[in-house]
Formats: sequence, C-alpha cells, structure tokens
Amino acid sequence: MVKSLNESLSYFKHTISDLIKSGKNISIISHLDCDGLTSASIIGKALFREGIRCTISTTNEFNNNLVDRLSNDSRDFHIITDLAGGFANTLDEKLGEDWLVLDHHEIPEEEYDNERVINSWKFGIDGGLEICAGGMTYLASKSLNKKNEDLAAIAVISAIGDRQDKGERKSFTGKNLDILNTAKSNGQIDVDLDLLLVGRETRPLSDALAFTSQPFIEGLTWNRSSCLALLNSSGIPLKEKGRWRVPAELSDDEKRHLIETISKFATGKNMTEILEELIGYTFTFPKEDQRSFLRDVREFSTVLNSCGRISKSGVGISICMGDRHRMLQEGEKILSEYRKKIRDYMNVLSNERWRTAENMNCVMVNGEGVVPEMMTGTITSIIAGSPKNTGKIVILRTNGEEGMIKFSSRKSNTCNLNINLSSLMRTGAAKFDGVGGGHDAAAGAKITKDKLDDFLDYLEGNVTNLQDPNNTQ
Repeated sequence: MVKSLNESLSYFKHTISDLIKSGKNISIISHLDCDGLTSASIIGKALFREGIRCTISTTNEFNNNLVDRLSNDSRDFHIITDLAGGFANTLDEKLGEDWLVLDHHEIPEEEYDNERVINSWKFGIDGGLEICAGGMTYLASKSLNKKNEDLAAIAVISAIGDRQDKGERKSFTGKNLDILNTAKSNGQIDVDLDLLLVGRETRPLSDALAFTSQPFIEGLTWNRSSCLALLNSSGIPLKEKGRWRVPAELSDDEKRHLIETISKFATGKNMTEILEELIGYTFTFPKEDQRSFLRDVREFSTVLNSCGRISKSGVGISICMGDRHRMLQEGEKILSEYRKKIRDYMNVLSNERWRTAENMNCVMVNGEGVVPEMMTGTITSIIAGSPKNTGKIVILRTNGEEGMIKFSSRKSNTCNLNINLSSLMRTGAAKFDGVGGGHDAAAGAKITKDKLDDFLDYLEGNVTNLQDPNNTQ
C-alpha cells in the first residue's frame, strides 16, 4: 500500500537516524546533470551536519553493473538520487534493505509499494513540472533536521536546471513554488520580473542579446554584430568605466527602451509573442558577488551542468557546498570549455545535413561519432529549442559504451503531440533488451547496436508516422 509523502519522509528520517546511531557509512550515488549534482549536495550536506560519514559519486546512467558494484561496496548503506527508476527489484535482490532512492522520474507501477522508493509520482506530484530530485532530497533533508531549510536555495537551482520553470512567465508551480518561497523567506533569493537575457550577470549586453535563443529573433539571435549595431543605435550606454555593461546593470528605463528598440527591429505578427517571452521571472542570489556566474540561478545551473557533462562533477558539488575559492575559478574554466564543446558539436551537426531527417512530427538526428554520450541531453535540448523545430519531437542518437547506442528525446516548445516520451522510451527499450525512461517531455533510452534498426522502426511506427496529435498509439 502506497504511503503518504509525510509517512515516506518519516520512514527516511527514522532510517537515517538509525544509521547515525549505529555509526554506519553511507554512499550517495547521483546523476551527473545539474539536478543530480544539487541532489547529491543537498543530501550530502544534511548528512555531514549530522556527523555521518558518507561519500558522493556520480554516474551518467544507472544499470545492473552499477548495482553489482554497490553490492560489493564497503559502505553500509546507499542513497541514490535522480536515478534508478525501474531498478527497485534488482536493488532489493542485491542490496536487501540497505538502500533508498529519492527521485522524480516516472516509475513502473510495481515500484509504488516499495517503501525504499521515495518518488514524487507516488504521492500525486508531477515530477516533470512540480518537483525534481533536488526538491525531493530537500524535503527528505528537512524531515531529518529543520535547520536544513537553508538548503532550499540549492533545490531552486535543481528545478531551474531541470527546466521546471514552466508556469506563467517562467515561474514555478507545485512543490517547487513552496521551496522557492522558503528560500525567499530565508533571504536567500530575490525574485523579480525582468528581461530574460542569457548571462544576466556576466555577459556584455550585445552577447546576452545574441545568445538568447528563446525567444528566437530573426536577424539578432546568434548574430553578435547585428545586436551590437542595434544596441549602439538605441543610445543605451554599453560601457561603464571602460568595461562592458551586463543586463543586470540596466535601469528600468533602459530596459523599457531596449524592449522598444527590439520591437521596432523585430516587426511581424509574432512580435507580441517575442515580447512576452523576453519578460519573465528571474531568480537572484543576493549574497553572491555581482557579475558572478553564481548570482543568477539560471547561470548557476548551467555551471553545474557543465561540470557534470565534462566529467568534473566534484567541482560542481564543491561549489554547491560553499567553495568560493579554487573550485569557483575551476568552474569558470569548465563553463568556458563546455560552451566551446557545444558550439563545436552544433557546427558539425548543422554542416553535415545528412545527419538530420525530419517530417511533420519529428526530427531524428544521428550524432554518432560527434556528440559524446554525456552530452546528448544538452544537444537534444538545444535542437528542440530551435524555432524551426517548434511543435516537434527531437530524437538524437549517439554511440554509448560497450557497443551500445544512446537515445535522447525532447518535446520542443508548443509540442502538442499526445505521446509520453518516458513511456515511449521505457517500453521501446524493453522490447529490445535495453533500458529507458524519463519524463513526459524528456526521456532517454539505451540499446545494443545490433538492435538499432529494430528500435528505429519502433520509433518510426510510434512517433514519426504519428498523424493525429490525440493518437497515443
């Protein structure tokens, strides 16, 4: 029988309290994206505060080999965050009662009654929109000790990193909103309606406008010279005391003037939509230094994602736990490297047009030999954000380890196709002895290379040939 959320959190508290009393060692295993790093940091900090010995590691995927390694691990207990959906039976078999999962991905029904799986969907909470793994670990940490309420700010980063700002004007809903309000009341975060330009605290105005792809403004997006010319014509001072100004430094009058300037440039029937997308809720950590990439929550999440994606998870976790010295400097270098890699991958995919096939509903991208396995989610999200792919599903594949093929899928903005990508990937992968899952709008799968043609046929039958938006097939 499924317990309530409060009952499950109470179970977590008593389990961890017993481990503390007995002096047991705990390992924390988490995903390597922003949500995974924040989740590990939240639960890790909560355990450190209780004086418990624990180690933190990250992985790109959860599989049977990893479970085998855990079963032979010297640690007494394992907390798994942002991972392990569908593995409860295997964990029970290999680890007995010495594990817990804190997660938000959709899970099979047979896992609902397993008390060691503390997953948002079991409690009627939409894990794709209302809370992420960072939020679940925050709730668990707060149940352990009320003083862990100060970890709410890190959970806000996780929600942004998982793109759960899907409410009106990029706001939060559900449990995410509750967690945000806690962080606000603690004085940890400021929330404002502002211009949603990339790099609010760090990028020169012309770059911030050029690299803002949502909304996509024809003639400006990705065009630095045009953005610079437009801003020069606006009369807004672009430099102050010899350095470039950033969006966060604009006055309210200058912001209004910038919007008017953009509206004159981007004339057309979609101008109203563009202006609506340009203004939304921003989240700022007021105690972080001005012009730091940790001051704006969206930039903070990008830094963490970059750390995980290029195998520097420890740097991201250290930053989350408060390191503002050497690790902060390292994080800035990693972010620069990450952005360069993204540009390189996108340039190849754009130039080698044979890699992309598309129809009315779907864009299929062959990233084999170009996109590393750990970068599939990032690249798929970027492709899905392109205005030419509006309303479509994007599916990218690339080479995985040990002869595997990795698939990543995303619904683009305004995609109304009535198909659950988590179910699509999990069901399809299982047909061909693979693994898959995720969320309604973002999911992945992994299969062996010899099953590639069959899996592509499966996708062809269930996505690319889907004609009726209401057809779930």
